[in-house]
Amino acid sequence: MRIALAQIITGRELDRNLDLVRNSAREAKEGGAQLVIFPEATMRAFGNSLLDIAEPLDGPWASQVRAVAAEEGIVIVAGMFTPGSAGQKVRNTLLVTGPGVDTSYDKIHLYDAFGFAESDTVDAGMQPVTFDVDGVTFGLATCYDVRFPDLFTENAERGALVNIVCASWGAGPGKVEQWKLLSRARAADSTTFVLACGQGDPASVGLETRGSAPTGVGHSAVVSPFGETLDELDGAPGLLFADLDPAVVHDARAKLPVLANRHKF
Repeated sequence: MRIALAQIITGRELDRNLDLVRNSAREAKEGGAQLVIFPEATMRAFGNSLLDIAEPLDGPWASQVRAVAAEEGIVIVAGMFTPGSAGQKVRNTLLVTGPGVDTSYDKIHLYDAFGFAESDTVDAGMQPVTFDVDGVTFGLATCYDVRFPDLFTENAERGALVNIVCASWGAGPGKVEQWKLLSRARAADSTTFVLACGQGDPASVGLETRGSAPTGVGHSAVVSPFGETLDELDGAPGLLFADLDPAVVHDARAKLPVLANRHKF
C-alpha cells in the first residue's frame, strides 16, 4: 500500500488551509497513494482562536474535505476542531474520510506541558480509534499522545499494523530529537509502522511564530516496526511517499513478539 505524508504549514484562514489539503491530496493521488495524512491543526493553526471555527463532523469544512477525498478517490486524515463541552471548549479531532471510510478520533492526552495548557481550551477524547483501508488496519494518535505507549499497543491489539501520529509539535531545545525518539519508540513498542506527520516549521518559510503555541517543527517520518526511520523530511513543507508491506509487520511480530509477551498489571 502506498501512502503519503503531507507536511504542510497552516495558518488562520480556513479556505487557504483547505486549498493546501486539496492540492496535496491531488499530488498524493497522482503519486499513487491510497491514503494521505495531514497534520494536527490542519483546519487552523495553533496560536489562533479555535472556538469560533469549531464545527461538527458534518459541518462545511469537514464536508469540503470529504468532497476532496471523494473527487480524488483517496482516504484523507486531517486535523480539525469540533465543538466541546457547553460551548466553552473544542475537541482536537482527526477526521478520516474517503472511499469506504468515515470516522474520527478525539485526542485523548492533552498537551499540558512545556508551559502550554491545552486543557484550558480543549476537551479530551476517551476512546482509541482504528480504521481499515484495503484490508490494512490503522490506529490514530495526535501529537502529545506519542508520549503514551499504551495507546499504541492498544491500537495494535485492536488489529492495527500501522499507527498514525498527526502533530503540530512545539519547538524548543531538544524537541525535534524527542519527536524522532518517541516516534521510533512507539513503533518498537507496538511492532507497527508509525507514520508521524507534523506541521512544517514556520521558520523554514520565513514565518514568525507567536507566543508558546506549538506550530510545528517538521521532520515527518515513516518508521518501521523495529523502530528504524525509513524516510524523513526536514523542517520545510513537503510530501513524503512510502510503500507499506503488511508482511514486514508480521515478520517483526514473529521475531519480536512483545505484544504476545506483555503482561497487563
